[in-house]
Amino acid sequence: MSDKSRPVQRNSNLALERARIIVDQLEAEEREQLPTERELAEQIGVGRRAVRRALEVLEAEGRIWRRQGSGTFIGTAPDRPDVDVRDLAQQTNILEVMEVRLRIEPVLAQLAALRATPHDVAKLREANAKLIEAADSDARELWDSNLHRTIARMAGNRLFLALFDVIDRVRQDDNWRHMRAMVRTMDTMRQATHQHDDLVEAIAMRDPLAAERTMRQHLMFLQEIFVKPHDEVERDDA
Repeated sequence: MSDKSRPVQRNSNLALERARIIVDQLEAEEREQLPTERELAEQIGVGRRAVRRALEVLEAEGRIWRRQGSGTFIGTAPDRPDVDVRDLAQQTNILEVMEVRLRIEPVLAQLAALRATPHDVAKLREANAKLIEAADSDARELWDSNLHRTIARMAGNRLFLALFDVIDRVRQDDNWRHMRAMVRTMDTMRQATHQHDDLVEAIAMRDPLAAERTMRQHLMFLQEIFVKPHDEVERDDA
């Protein structure tokens, strides 16, 4: 190691050692957030570059986690879907959500038909019956979400289920729920009910091809409902 590189290495080691002490102190005080890089550099007596390297090591060790624009926090990072889902609801749009649903949920329906137990099918029929009986928009939203999540759970793949939950939480944003209520009509609800009935029966009959096809047709029907007012708004703005 050259003489020139030794001070840099000493600063990095010092920054890491003292940063660990600071994290230990803050944990003991049940504090949640670290000071800024500038404040840490002043406390430790090294440059911000050395502090940044120390924080990278601590993050790799699972001692801290960082979120852009919010700061550095003590402990392990929460699951990314929990952190980002509210932001996603604002950043994405209904057409993007339908693109993702069309590529995930038909596969979930196919797997559900292959792996469903009699208990699963009973739960699915119960959710569908509750959806049919729903007397208001909130109840319909609740049981529609429950029906689709039941299928996702029946697929027996935890990673697929986690992806579905991210999409479903985005769909539960108040603005999105209001938009769906605005385009819902008696005719679209009647057609969606028939599609749900066919979907449930395909899964109950252990027919993966029919389940996949029916789910795809249902989602394409929903996509068309949402695309139409979107296109009309664009034409009005032209």
